[in-house]
Amino acid sequence: SSLPISDIAEVLDSPERVLGLHFFNPPVKMDLVEVIYGQETTDEVADAGYEWVESIDKTPIYVRKDVRGFVVNTIVGPFGGEPAFMVSEGEATIREADATMAHERGYPMGPFELADLTGIDVGYHVRKEGGSPIPPITEAKVEAEELGQKTGKGFYDYEDGDGADYQPDDAGDFDWLRVEARMANRAAFLVGEGVATPEEVDTGVQLGLGFPEGICRRADKLGLDTVLEKLETLHEESGAERFEPHPYLDELVSEGKTGEDAGAGFYEYDTDDGALDSYHNLNVDLDDGVLAIELDRPSRMNAISNDLLAELDDLLSTVDTDDVRCVTVEGVGDRAFSAGADITGFGGADPTDVMDVTPAFETVNDFPRPVVAKIDGYCLGAGLELALACDLRLATERSSFGAPEIGLGLIPGGGGTQRLLRVLGETRAKELVFRGNHIDAERAEEWGLINRAVDRDEFSDAVADFVDDLRTGPPIGLKVAKKVMNEGEDASLEAALAMESQGFGLLFTTEDMREGTAAFAEDREPEFSGE
Repeated sequence: SSLPISDIAEVLDSPERVLGLHFFNPPVKMDLVEVIYGQETTDEVADAGYEWVESIDKTPIYVRKDVRGFVVNTIVGPFGGEPAFMVSEGEATIREADATMAHERGYPMGPFELADLTGIDVGYHVRKEGGSPIPPITEAKVEAEELGQKTGKGFYDYEDGDGADYQPDDAGDFDWLRVEARMANRAAFLVGEGVATPEEVDTGVQLGLGFPEGICRRADKLGLDTVLEKLETLHEESGAERFEPHPYLDELVSEGKTGEDAGAGFYEYDTDDGALDSYHNLNVDLDDGVLAIELDRPSRMNAISNDLLAELDDLLSTVDTDDVRCVTVEGVGDRAFSAGADITGFGGADPTDVMDVTPAFETVNDFPRPVVAKIDGYCLGAGLELALACDLRLATERSSFGAPEIGLGLIPGGGGTQRLLRVLGETRAKELVFRGNHIDAERAEEWGLINRAVDRDEFSDAVADFVDDLRTGPPIGLKVAKKVMNEGEDASLEAALAMESQGFGLLFTTEDMREGTAAFAEDREPEFSGE
């Protein structure tokens, strides 16, 4: 990413046909590819490259200007560089920096561990070639030929020591905001200069670096005014050019676009209560009584994050149920309904925090309208728990199911152990949870985990058949049926039968019951009003 595409193109007769495709290492495992314009590259060529990347099942992002570092390495620069300056200046230790960024801020590894893995000399030469200041500790390591894992010693000792052996308790008072403010400032540069959109920046750092969330999204949650104030203070105190706020960041804050709480920042946030377009991790549409929900995190295979759960809980808690006849839930993209919990968000989490995931699943379970899970691809871990909280589950034949948490030393924490017991019975539920293996859609249908497994070409029609029955069914009758069946499951038979009897009696007085019996007598389709 330190090789300008325009420099490569300028020696050719047709520079407009030159395009950069930047894969990430190892390419066989990494999904991201940056599609980089040179100075003369045409949109037609860039679009062709983008489509080709998609054809090999990778995720492309456009880099619309040929900036050094492209998108991802523009952001990772301060992630590694700023902690190195802080250690060089005696303001932190290596272990404090790594422990804070990994265990408290949720990054997949600390900046010094990352430098040791990729090679300290690589970052050094990139900075030197680009004319960027080099932290003294980095320069010293290169001069000593202590370049990281490949030489046996770098910021950590891999020959005579235990390598990157930092622990959560090493975090101390490391100033993580200084690092994240610099990354956010570089994101402002990318967006403000038209290099990439916030969505592209965030997809890039999540897929290319394994960040727990996009840096634009994280900055919006921190508050762009907080980020700006931090940068201004550091710039005033040090005079260092790297702390100078980018004009686009200044512009956002001056316009009151300070982030999520303000309703706008890098992203727009609709603050109207009950607005269906106000969610970042969900796509929501309400049409003809069907509330269609998409889990919109395709870059992480729709992994279930705390933010996603909070949005799902908010949506189903605030939507006007009088306008809803049924709900569908599916994942964006063609790889997964949801591949599980976003474990990159576990860093620094307190046990009492992760125990709070269950209420969102309960909101789905208790929603007073039928909820249908549309499963195409992986349905694992927390994704399976979400599907289990739905009333009906339809899947393509290529889908797979599992509760792999045991492989992380965990158990399902969103209702999985209990709902699997009730759906599958003890023997099969324990097999899924204890072994952590996947089962295919055919077995899932045989076991009763899903209602139908159908060919992918027939999936839309199969879903439509179910949804149409629910959409045109009696709203009050379906609500009572769901409530009686859900609550009766945990009651004694006597109590459950009493609930059923009460529900039957209640429904006997509704207009829908009268319409249903009249339609039956007249040999026509009923038109239920929910009254």
